[in-house]
Amino acid sequence: MAPASQTRTRSLRLTRVLAAPRDKVFRAWTTPAELKRWASPGEMTTPVAEVDLQVGGRYRIHMQAPDGTVHQVTGVYQAVEPPRRLVYTWAWETGAEKGESLITVEFLERGAGQTEVILTHERFPSTEVRDRHQQGWMGCLDKFVALF
Repeated sequence: MAPASQTRTRSLRLTRVLAAPRDKVFRAWTTPAELKRWASPGEMTTPVAEVDLQVGGRYRIHMQAPDGTVHQVTGVYQAVEPPRRLVYTWAWETGAEKGESLITVEFLERGAGQTEVILTHERFPSTEVRDRHQQGWMGCLDKFVALF
């Protein structure tokens, strides 16, 4: 088992505050049609988003680069607590990266119709992999915030 200090450096935590009610934000994170609008960074698109939103249910997302390259990710929901919290695994189906990481997303009411989204992604095999995911998540979250 990795030391606690190493485990912390192999996780990331990102937050955003959105001007939208929590239930609407939660739906945008869990509905295939909405995922297709934001679940890929930068100029990438999301042609496939499948969701079986229940504990033990699977999801699949395909992110397509402008050159046509498709990156496929899948996972299993570990906790589904609408509209408060999601916990799910994250594993690439394509590419060289192996292994499974874990994502926790919290949706917190912040008054006046605002919601704070806290994304924690952990269990990365290295800091390099974590850094790549951080850049990807920042691009996705920019698109997510723009929905609202």
